[in-house]
Amino acid sequence: MKSVTDITRYLDMLLDTDAIRDSSYNGLQFEGSPKVAKIMFAVDAGYETFKRAALEHADMVVVHHGLFWSGANPSYTGGMKKRIDALCKHGISLYATHLPLDLHRELGNNAQLLKLIGARIEDAFAWYEGRNISYTGVMKKPTPVTAIESSLNTGLNTRCTTLAFGPKTVRTVGVVSGSCSIPHFNEAIHRGMDLFITGEQKDMFHLAKDAGINIIFAGHHASETLGVKALAEVVKKKLKVETVFADLKTGL
Repeated sequence: MKSVTDITRYLDMLLDTDAIRDSSYNGLQFEGSPKVAKIMFAVDAGYETFKRAALEHADMVVVHHGLFWSGANPSYTGGMKKRIDALCKHGISLYATHLPLDLHRELGNNAQLLKLIGARIEDAFAWYEGRNISYTGVMKKPTPVTAIESSLNTGLNTRCTTLAFGPKTVRTVGVVSGSCSIPHFNEAIHRGMDLFITGEQKDMFHLAKDAGINIIFAGHHASETLGVKALAEVVKKKLKVETVFADLKTGL
């Protein structure tokens, strides 16, 4: 059993939580019981997540998308009251890690996506607030777009949508998990990537077709499961606490 303070300190150090400006208030967002024997990992914070944590007898929840964001209404009413009341009732602590998890070179969502498809990290990619939040990758061997799509479908338990407008065989890949920006997609085009992988679908059909680049949309939620899974394994080994991953699918 570990203290909330020790776990928070470890996660802050491992993820370099303060290294990038973020719209998420990363770190410990709610302090519950002081001692932690079991941690549940999930992509999103929400009432359903906290209900599952209570059923799992988890003392702490670690998520990619937390409760508190800059510019959001902080009022303790409605849905927010429902969520926080659930944390209070069960004494569950909440820790959020948004961009720090996306950009981590080993455990991050983007690094894990490249690993899943058989690519090695080559270079920094997708710049935000003065630093990269992702990476480009090079396939260990040239791979058909269809094979990469199949790997993502299986590894993420998702159903990808593919715009196959580029080379049929892929060597270079740019990745942005979750929701990408058009500038990040344009960066992939400018750098001559064979394939761009992201989560959330955006209207980039004609941009991709005219530029001759492949896009795979893997789903916002699905594309951000690998980071929290990898983090759960490291925490389990290093801190000797029980961990569990809850895949609460959104269909998005």
